[in-house]
Amino acid sequence: MEKVAVITGGNHGIGKAIAELFIKEGISVETIDITPGSTFTGDLSDPHMLEAFHQYVMSRHDHIDYLINNAPPVSKGIDTCTYEQFSKALAVGVTAPFYLAKLFKDDFSDGSSIINISSSRDRMSQPQTESYTAAKGGIAALTHALAVSLGPKIRVNSISPGWIETDGKTYEGPDCYQHPAGRVGTPDDIAHMVLFLVSEKASFIRRFKTIYG
Repeated sequence: MEKVAVITGGNHGIGKAIAELFIKEGISVETIDITPGSTFTGDLSDPHMLEAFHQYVMSRHDHIDYLINNAPPVSKGIDTCTYEQFSKALAVGVTAPFYLAKLFKDDFSDGSSIINISSSRDRMSQPQTESYTAAKGGIAALTHALAVSLGPKIRVNSISPGWIETDGKTYEGPDCYQHPAGRVGTPDDIAHMVLFLVSEKASFIRRFKTIYG
């Protein structure tokens, strides 16, 4: 049976790398992004858009196997972030992953997988990043709750990347040496981790959280 993956934020960076790798592996991919170019264009902070996306995916497939919640929330700090901006960051980073899991809950095949992309910022913050940090902490906590509620049929895991360069810039010196790997991470590094976690090789791994960088 064909494997079907749903990926949020699939037009850029990590999401694009995951989508491209999945397609190479013969997985059918449906993406949602606020910018044109994905299979479905929409704002993840709008529940009606999420419902429309769910209907769109299920009009094209009779099941899904993988849900990758990757779309990044805006990063703004306490000095500049408004109430509305903070609320939208949580809507994109936490509420949308929850609602998509709820919408697709009965459409998952047995042995399916949800991967939530968190961040090392969920416990290791930087100044003026409150909206992003709060959203990434929320998705990390949501992972645990969903894993308990949806298992054993659906595995739920999260990945917390450190510094991932999404614009192709090359770094040298201290920027690289601060990482045990001796380099800044790339979107492909995360994509390959996602591919492993959704595979049968990771069938015993639930509520797993790995930090890159």
